[in-house]
Amino acid sequence: MSHQEPEDLSQFSMLDLFRMEADSQTGILTDGLLALERHSGDAAAVEAMMRAAHSIKGAAAIVGLSAVVQLAHGMEDSFVAAQHGKLRLTPERVDVLLAGVDLIVQISRLDDAGAEPWLLANAAQIERTLSAIAGIAELPELPALPAAPKARAAVPPPQEAPPEEAAEDAAVEAPAEPAAPARAPAKAAQNFDRLLSLASESRINAHQMHPFIQAMQRFKRNQSTLFSAVEQLHEAISRGGDAALKEKSLLALQKTAPLKQFVLEHIADIESYERRLLGVSQGMVDEVLALRMRPFRDGVHAFPRMVRDLARSLGKEVRLEIDGEDTLVDRDILAKIESPLNHMLRNALDHGMEAPAERAAAGKPALGTIRMEAKHRAGMLSIDISDDGRGVDLEKIRRSVVERSMASEAMAAALSPAELLEFLFLPAFSLKASANQLSGRGVGLDIVHETIRQQNGTVRLESELGRGFRAALTLPLTQSIVRALVVEVQGEAYAIPIVKVDKVLRVAQTAIHTLEGKQFFELGGEHLGLVSATQVLELGTPAAGAAELAVVVLSGGARRYAVVVDAIRGEHSLAVQALDPVFGKMRDIAAAALLDDGEPALILDVPDLLLSIDKLLHEGGLKPLAQAGQDGRRKVKRILVVDDSLTVREMERKLLQARGFAVDIAIDGIDGWNVVRSGEYDLVVTDVDMPRMDGIELVTLIKKDVHLHTLPVMIVSYKDRPEDRARGLAAGADYYLTKGSFHDATLLDAVADLIGEARL
Repeated sequence: MSHQEPEDLSQFSMLDLFRMEADSQTGILTDGLLALERHSGDAAAVEAMMRAAHSIKGAAAIVGLSAVVQLAHGMEDSFVAAQHGKLRLTPERVDVLLAGVDLIVQISRLDDAGAEPWLLANAAQIERTLSAIAGIAELPELPALPAAPKARAAVPPPQEAPPEEAAEDAAVEAPAEPAAPARAPAKAAQNFDRLLSLASESRINAHQMHPFIQAMQRFKRNQSTLFSAVEQLHEAISRGGDAALKEKSLLALQKTAPLKQFVLEHIADIESYERRLLGVSQGMVDEVLALRMRPFRDGVHAFPRMVRDLARSLGKEVRLEIDGEDTLVDRDILAKIESPLNHMLRNALDHGMEAPAERAAAGKPALGTIRMEAKHRAGMLSIDISDDGRGVDLEKIRRSVVERSMASEAMAAALSPAELLEFLFLPAFSLKASANQLSGRGVGLDIVHETIRQQNGTVRLESELGRGFRAALTLPLTQSIVRALVVEVQGEAYAIPIVKVDKVLRVAQTAIHTLEGKQFFELGGEHLGLVSATQVLELGTPAAGAAELAVVVLSGGARRYAVVVDAIRGEHSLAVQALDPVFGKMRDIAAAALLDDGEPALILDVPDLLLSIDKLLHEGGLKPLAQAGQDGRRKVKRILVVDDSLTVREMERKLLQARGFAVDIAIDGIDGWNVVRSGEYDLVVTDVDMPRMDGIELVTLIKKDVHLHTLPVMIVSYKDRPEDRARGLAAGADYYLTKGSFHDATLLDAVADLIGEARL
């Protein structure tokens, strides 16, 4: 990992400066040697390593570290010989040079007081490494270097380690980073939290302009009605013949013109100001978040060396390829997933990758490949780790499940591949007959699963016997901003991290069944248990349900429940605010946030919530859902808005909801087609140009469907040519509205013409 050079170097000693130089240049040496081993004859890599060794040699000479000078000089000579074709850097010779790099790193970590005792205690080891580099001879396995103490600490003589432990340490542990002052990260985190809080408040204040603008629009409409009445009054007086009254009414009519123009201009100015304010406030949030982002490579830079060395210690030939190193990740998430990624790689090396002879017998190249790819996908961080090894024997898992009495033979036989692979996440579950230093103890994947879960992430496993294994990790890009589904329970807003939401739907009361005191409904052939969020969160007695219930399906590994809420408000990006420590750990609650209008919302801890549901079920404390009321209340009409533009979608949704309609949204034609078939709607409002399926195709499908053909459909599109309108109406659309002439009242009037008011 590179280190940014401080602006003021006067506060650092020469040894401090040497450490900075050594950190940078040894990274170049390690990366170059690994690259050269994969692609022999890489002249650019050799040239870069020659410069790095030369720089280390000069810096070490200044601070009087003769051992480092000799090591770097010997390495430089080796690179010169390789550059001139006099030396081939075989894997064994690369082992020797990497041992030299490790020794340079360890010596650079010593402080003034501890350097001399450590160098004396390890003189023989240093001499062996110097001799090996000078002669670049093919040595047997070099003794592992004892772990040097951290910088700025007294250094005791090294202790001899057992050969096996020493070999593993040398293979998998990268040199430690210099220790940073303990208070600095804490102070930086506090500053960041404060900045994010201020930026979020600014964004909320910007959004609070919108209700004011809506009030101004209502005032404009009321004013227009008044001016129209004045005009009609003037026309009536003009027909009456009273000259004085006619003159006064004309004067009143003339005074309405500047008032109308004043309101129009000021509304335009306020809307422009709102757009600028929203842009600036969102920019502030984005910039503050960018302060926490680091490239993915910062968390995985040591992995290629670890994989290479560990594979050689196991008698295997394996390389690690990393894609997406520039992908930005929150620094806290990056730090927390480093260990899980390490576990996944070690598992792949020990369990999955075959020895060269076994690979050759299977028709594979002797060199195995592990690939790690990081990228942003759908607002989340996606990390895929795959290998071309032997894969996992699913039948072996099935037998192990039965032998451990985790399932009967009949149940185990019915388990799908995905369900079988889920057992690998269980503690103490291992397929190895005997344990070694790397695996077989039943720990590893359970730690991976738990760590990723704690970060609101998910892990999915795939395997093909004889072909390879794949783990797909999905995580939030940052813990500071969470994409969440906001729901309403007993009049309060609650947020559910979107990564924990499997599905959102409406369930008719008639589709709910009761068995042994528990309620459920069928979804895709699965019986899902229904629970009330009001009861689980202990918010009182649920009100009588509507004819259809708003349901959020939550998933946590093997557990899956459908939670009934009062209303679905939609997806939001929320700035996470930690709860005050005085509250301690609140059951079912992870954090808090403020919605765009300033309303507070509690972010649910989904794993905790699922445990609460389990507890209620096992204790028999779950109450049945209240049935739909029989008080004759009018039904709220439902509208589906289909548009790939988030801005248009939200504007139409808010406008229709403000008029009293229940509104669902879909992000394109395919999504709209799936949604409209799963619920009962009174109207569909759709765009035309959308990915996957456009609005014309959607209208055509709806009008041809035997159950949906009577459903009114309105097209709202920027296309305003007569032929575009004719095409939409020919497909069966009941109304065609152009966005160019779009106004609040225009849409609402069109909706009223098609389906009337919001309630029956």
